Amino acid sequence: MASTILVVDDNPKIVEVLEAYLRADGFDVVTAADGPAALAAVQERRPDLALLDIMLPGIDGLELTRRLQREHDLPVILVTARIEEIDRLIGLEVGADDYIGKPFSPREVVARVKAVLRRLDHRPSPDASEPLHVGDLVVDADSRSVELAGSPVALTRTEFDLLATLAAHPGRVFSRMQLMEAAQGFAFEGYERTIDAHVKNLRRKLGDDPKTPRYIQTVFGVGYKLEVRP
Repeated sequence: MASTILVVDDNPKIVEVLEAYLRADGFDVVTAADGPAALAAVQERRPDLALLDIMLPGIDGLELTRRLQREHDLPVILVTARIEEIDRLIGLEVGADDYIGKPFSPREVVARVKAVLRRLDHRPSPDASEPLHVGDLVVDADSRSVELAGSPVALTRTEFDLLATLAAHPGRVFSRMQLMEAAQGFAFEGYERTIDAHVKNLRRKLGDDPKTPRYIQTVFGVGYKLEVRP
């Protein structure tokens, strides 16, 4: 059965192009031009993933992402011309699974839609595995929950997958491309810096000082590792 993709943008030309490329690749597509129409489409069509512009009438893309994550656990890829770091960080923090800047290649958008869906389809099923303990961090893959010194830490889907990958191999150094592949199911040249944005969000949520982090350590010129420092 074909997956249904919700495309939300107030630019009809962008909607037309994305819809054509997605349908050509076998997806069903539903479209909306603003936030309220997108929410109605989700209720009616139950899509498998949403492609959202940030600058939407009615409800902007960031607030829409929050609501779709909270109410429907719907995967979201943000598509926007606002590519400054702060917008990227905020977009990922609210739960977006990926972030694509305009102008973009429609073929790449389709590839990244397929990658996010593939990652979700191939997520390991719970098998009563033991939670991972690294210092005072506890990462439970079965419940997809994280505790720090006994207190819960709220993470987005991608943040959890990234932390779980690092926690499964304490001390191992992962390149950005390896982490992107492990946590997001794909790795595109030029987009590995997205991992840096996720790490910044993770460090903030773990209460880490980015200059002297205790948990996620930067290995300059290579990537990151999880190694708890005193």
